[in-house]
Amino acid sequence: MVQEFEISHELAVGRSLWGDAWHRLTRDRAAMIALAVIIIYVAMAIAGYFLLGYYKVNYEMSNQPPSGQHWLGTDVFGRDVLLKTVLGARVSMTVGFMSNIIAIPLGLVLGAIAGYFGRRVDDSVVWLYTTLSSIPGIMLLIALKYAFKNIVLWRDTFFEINLSGMQGLYIALGALSWIQTCRVVRAETLKLKELDYVTAARALGESRWRILFAHIVPNLLHLAIILFSLGFVGAITAEVILSFLGLGVEVGTPSWGTMINAARMDLVVGRWWEVTAACTAMFFIVLALNVFGDRLRDALDPKLRMG
Repeated sequence: MVQEFEISHELAVGRSLWGDAWHRLTRDRAAMIALAVIIIYVAMAIAGYFLLGYYKVNYEMSNQPPSGQHWLGTDVFGRDVLLKTVLGARVSMTVGFMSNIIAIPLGLVLGAIAGYFGRRVDDSVVWLYTTLSSIPGIMLLIALKYAFKNIVLWRDTFFEINLSGMQGLYIALGALSWIQTCRVVRAETLKLKELDYVTAARALGESRWRILFAHIVPNLLHLAIILFSLGFVGAITAEVILSFLGLGVEVGTPSWGTMINAARMDLVVGRWWEVTAACTAMFFIVLALNVFGDRLRDALDPKLRMG
């Protein structure tokens, strides 16, 4: 009897979409483990900004295998591979965050406008993302990176916008990563604009722009959050590929891509630790982001909430 009362009391207490999603996530062990891994990587990225001063060359310790002094060994220049991996997390997490800060709002706005206004606006947006998606993404990224070479938009004593480096990588990835968000948001907007509360808003005389941004876009934010988490995976992977090809971060900046590129020939002579450290670090963050993104999508799915 007491148990039945507790269950009925829990059901009687209303929860918002976000509260219910968090409740579902906290009860999902895989989601919590994935979130813990993501938090660890974020902490590594933040720590990387304070550890740059320790990233020094020491030729006397060149190519040392893992030991008590250097847990993941050293590279050809005697730099600690563990420290190098942590600094690589700083690059990858920053690239993932900054590129999605550009891509998700862009895809959200374009998808919502296309789905709500339809007709020529919809045709234009669909034509744009269909054209871009027909070209292999890696080819577009490489083309943009070459186009950005030696371009400095702003430079003064305290601040610089140099498209040849990391800032160009943020813009290139953000400019090409909005397509999936736009498709999903457009499809959802086509459904939302036919619902009763939107029809009621039209009947009350509200403008089309107010209906779009006050009534429809707030109901798309959960999709944006899910796509933001999943977009991290693509951004991190793209950064590693571009850095491996020498088109990513600046020369001398530690990243997982440059680590793999520098150590690709070391496996032939038995030096496995640098490439293993970079690939393992990338594997765990990509896995954690995929798992957490899937669980978050399930937690925010209204159909599952009804169940």
